[in-house]
Amino acid sequence: MDEKNKKRKLGISPKNDSALSRESWKIFQIMAEFVEGFERLACIKPSVSVFGSARLANDHPFYTLAVEISRALSDAGFSVVSGGGPGIMEAANRGAFEGRSNSIGLNIQLPHEQVDNPYQDISLTFRHFFSRKVMFVKYASAYVVMPGGFGTLDEFAEILTLVQTGKSRKIPIILVHKPFWQGLIKWFEDSMVSLKTIESEDLDLFKIVETPQEVLDAIFTHYEHRGFEPSAEEAEKLLHL
Repeated sequence: MDEKNKKRKLGISPKNDSALSRESWKIFQIMAEFVEGFERLACIKPSVSVFGSARLANDHPFYTLAVEISRALSDAGFSVVSGGGPGIMEAANRGAFEGRSNSIGLNIQLPHEQVDNPYQDISLTFRHFFSRKVMFVKYASAYVVMPGGFGTLDEFAEILTLVQTGKSRKIPIILVHKPFWQGLIKWFEDSMVSLKTIESEDLDLFKIVETPQEVLDAIFTHYEHRGFEPSAEEAEKLLHL
């Protein structure tokens, strides 16, 4: 069978050929995002990734709490990484920007909602969620998850999955404000644990706190008997993240 008939059988028209070529070249844009991320973020360790709603105004109590948490983290020596946008992301960057350590924004190009905030010492912009998500995990010594929407839940579920499956090292995963999260945690217990789609021990992968000091305590307790740098085994996991 000649090449033309092979393509016809596979449904590859000249138009599809063009689309395939465009998809193939897309890999270079993706590679560029990873390379820039690796080069610019390798120096930020130790760091904490902070997540939360883009939709909360700067007079909301959660915004204020996120500023306080991030300022405490920054003054304790942690770079703070957020999504670089408004709301809780801005609060996280703002608190870090006012503190001693770096404020990093991993911005994403979206049709709406995402506007870069001005409180970023290091700012990167991504087209692809998946490359951005790798950067949130790769250099993080902890995750702090404030109240938020689907994107926040996505990041929470992502790190839980990576740690649970052993694809990433175990780090503190800290939920802030129990009244917001308790309904979801109860559903984990009543539905997922009950059905055995997760184990009860998986609920120990995260902790719920209320205050900036409790965030710091949870992180320093986790690393009390070891350094923040990944072990050789953990570094190997992160290499293949």
